[in-house]
Amino acid sequence: MKFWKDNQSLMWKHQYETVCITPWGKNALRVRATKFPNFTQNTWALEEPISDTAAESTVEISSAQSPKAASASISNGRLCIQVDSAGIMTFCRDGQKFLKEYHRDYDQPSCRESRCLKIRGREYRAIVGGDYAMKARFESNDSEKIYGMGQYQQPYLNLKGCTLELAQRNSQTSIPFAVSSLGYGFLWNHPGVGNVVFGRNYTEWEAKAAKQLDYWITVDDGPAQILENYTEVTGRTPMIDTALLGLWQCKLRYRTQDEVLGVARKYQKLGIPLAVIVIDFFHWTRQGDWKFDKEYWPDPRAMCDELHDMGTKVVVSVWPTVDKKSENFAELLDRGLLIQTERGSNQTYEFQGDCLTIDVTNPETQAYLWEKCRKNYRDYGIDMFWLDNAEPDYGAYDYDNYRYYLGTGLEVSNLYPKLYTKTFYEQTKALSLVRCGWAGSQKYAALLWSGDIPSTFESLRDQLSAGLNMGLAGIPWWTTDIGGFMTDDAADADFRELLLRWFEFAVFSPILRMHGDRGPHDIPPLSDKEWGGGSLFTGHPNELWSYGEEAFAVMKKQLDLRLSLRPYIEQLMREASETGAPLLRTMFYEFPDDAHCWELDDQYMFGNQYLVAPVLQARQREREVYLPAGQWRQLADSQVFEGGQTLLCPAPLEQIPVFERLTPSCGPLHRS
Repeated sequence: MKFWKDNQSLMWKHQYETVCITPWGKNALRVRATKFPNFTQNTWALEEPISDTAAESTVEISSAQSPKAASASISNGRLCIQVDSAGIMTFCRDGQKFLKEYHRDYDQPSCRESRCLKIRGREYRAIVGGDYAMKARFESNDSEKIYGMGQYQQPYLNLKGCTLELAQRNSQTSIPFAVSSLGYGFLWNHPGVGNVVFGRNYTEWEAKAAKQLDYWITVDDGPAQILENYTEVTGRTPMIDTALLGLWQCKLRYRTQDEVLGVARKYQKLGIPLAVIVIDFFHWTRQGDWKFDKEYWPDPRAMCDELHDMGTKVVVSVWPTVDKKSENFAELLDRGLLIQTERGSNQTYEFQGDCLTIDVTNPETQAYLWEKCRKNYRDYGIDMFWLDNAEPDYGAYDYDNYRYYLGTGLEVSNLYPKLYTKTFYEQTKALSLVRCGWAGSQKYAALLWSGDIPSTFESLRDQLSAGLNMGLAGIPWWTTDIGGFMTDDAADADFRELLLRWFEFAVFSPILRMHGDRGPHDIPPLSDKEWGGGSLFTGHPNELWSYGEEAFAVMKKQLDLRLSLRPYIEQLMREASETGAPLLRTMFYEFPDDAHCWELDDQYMFGNQYLVAPVLQARQREREVYLPAGQWRQLADSQVFEGGQTLLCPAPLEQIPVFERLTPSCGPLHRS
């Protein structure tokens, strides 16, 4: 075992492996290991400039004459990694061990963990003719709780005991940053496909194909400080337009220019401000044409001008899929700007056409796509873009069958949605609605939503955990389809109850957005052609007035509440931009010293002032709410309660329990 110092880094080599640990941000270290001759120059998620850490970091190497007694350590602020003579790493915060590599091999007889299992903390398995499949293993701690990691369709907020696929799918967003209750954050800095197991016996991170192990770790006082350290090195969201904080109106799908204008005019007639209206898919001719079908959208410029005069911004859907009959397909294929398949047919997607997907990991493709969208959308007055199918969606998620400009699908595919968003942000500096993301997507003003999810209370429960964990993974702008996406019967009374409960939850989320495919599909298409803007089905109406007078009254009152919160939400926007703080916050994020808050997974804080207890079951008309220390004012009746207790609160259909935090330092922010 040979240790040496290279600038501020600690390095060592043993047999065929080289390891490098580098100070990287506040109280943070980056660990890389490889069996190749050199490390790659890829920073992946760690793209932001970091300050000089020379004053905070130290490297110490033992002077033992025998290699078997050698050891070393590297510190940066409050984080230290100690390395023994077998190359096993132990991680300490303020001198106290909190993590250690899992090692069960008989190469260190004096070590308590010595075993004959031949399991090492860093594992390399050769892929014939190419890279390695790699694993990193760490000792587990029974009392540890783990959060973050992006969005998975499950009810679990605490991920301890979960197995997670590190891959992008419709409604699944893999952002491999975990926040631990032990006071550290861990970024698996690989954009490729893999898995993580937060097991009781050990934690195991796996990359299916990579050239080096690469992870980043930080320590600090609590989740807020850990997230601040993380977003300092991966990027923070820019400030977004405050006009976006009202109602977003969307459905599957407005088929014509007249339909869009008719909806906006009715909102104006009712005196309801409409912040955004969204034009969904198949407003185009064919996938990959990236332009309006002129038969149904004859004058997009006039449409945008009228909507802008109403104070409404316009969003249009863009898909990355290209039909082989598209006017652009031949050129894209000839120039090599499409994702390749390694075997089988030359196809990646098959919805309403035989399609390939553009390869936005290629800068040339990014420029091509933007030029089409500039000419056919932006120049007409379209304000923002809805980057749908951003995973990208595949006919089959056979990641090993796809090859990108940057590498194989197994090696780089999780990066795709981030680069898709970057393509538009660098040209518009505007927020984009995106169905997926990766570590650092937040710096490109990505508004992630939770994908095509069922219209059920079980799904609503899953979205609460998804949104909270997304915030802890560094994504402050997140939303859902109010009422869920897939609705069999929009007239069903049970669905309408779900819709209202979902709307009440969405009032206290970053973006309030009506969307969904409201069945049944019994509305005839506008055209009998097999392609074009009139060929595809549409769902039933999805505006506030579409569900009867009672539902309209509830949603209108809730929208008024939302609009009254705009100055407060603007403060949260600024905080997210400055520190990386999420808008949706777990209870322990705001109250890390309250042990009970680490156990709560069905209530949350909206910023630091509002405690929100969504109703997550059908026909539920009351629910328990835990109030941490302090004074709390119930929004429904202005009654003030002392914290440190659990209340049984009424939850009539027209409202969910919400409490405002009253403290001497800030006082009430909301005014009725």
